[in-house]
Amino acid sequence: MADSKDPADELAGTEQPFVAHLMELRDRILYALGGVGVSMVLLAIWPGPSGLIDLIAVPIRAHMPPDVKLIAVGVFTPFFVPLKVLMMAGLLLALPWVIYQIWAFVAPGLYSHEKRFALPLIVIGSALAYLGIAFVQFFVLDKMFAFIQGFTPASVNATPDIASYVEAILSLYLAFGLAFQVPVVVMLMVRFDIVSIEKLKSFRGYFIVVAFIVAAIVTPPDVISQLALAIPMCLLYELGILGARWFRRGKPAAGDEAASESPPASGQS
Repeated sequence: MADSKDPADELAGTEQPFVAHLMELRDRILYALGGVGVSMVLLAIWPGPSGLIDLIAVPIRAHMPPDVKLIAVGVFTPFFVPLKVLMMAGLLLALPWVIYQIWAFVAPGLYSHEKRFALPLIVIGSALAYLGIAFVQFFVLDKMFAFIQGFTPASVNATPDIASYVEAILSLYLAFGLAFQVPVVVMLMVRFDIVSIEKLKSFRGYFIVVAFIVAAIVTPPDVISQLALAIPMCLLYELGILGARWFRRGKPAAGDEAASESPPASGQS
């Protein structure tokens, strides 16, 4: 007797009650927080909160007099600012683990041909986030502070507050880390048939305008940081179109997967 169950329905039997979904979500959040906690402990051991502060202060210290240091205005600033930087660094170090937990939560609702692209997307997304933050640390901040210091009058002694400095660079880290996810977003949109590659090409001119508007909003009011965000976004948009072609080729046509997994008809040799 032929099996009445359709083998093409890969999600059959995977439905879970609402409470089970909440418990799974709780576990994944705890796993992600645990990974961030472990990363914070490791970073607290080495290089330590002070070492992290010294690292992120390198770009601005390069454009300050040798005997001038950043100042801490608030009473609790010397404690809370290093802790804030340690939490940020711990999240960045555990980013692949956090993204994996997000994928593990939604994976039961994905088909096999969709799961195959999860690992590449986790790797690509994490690498692009690290690339965006490194771009800020080693290029954008140096050029931005050189530009700003060029407008500082000789009679003014620029001694920035460490709290405002950390807040400014963390916002830049976040902006560039998210902006560098453009290729991932483009590939996913094509992969799930939200938009076609031809539409993305025709939207190219509009995206350039959008990129410069976003850069003007999320970056400080200097032309260096705005161009440093808008231009890479445009280049990454083109990279996303190229990557979408590869993702598109790996997607089975409608009915192909079902046909390949269907059993032979009864009586067929």
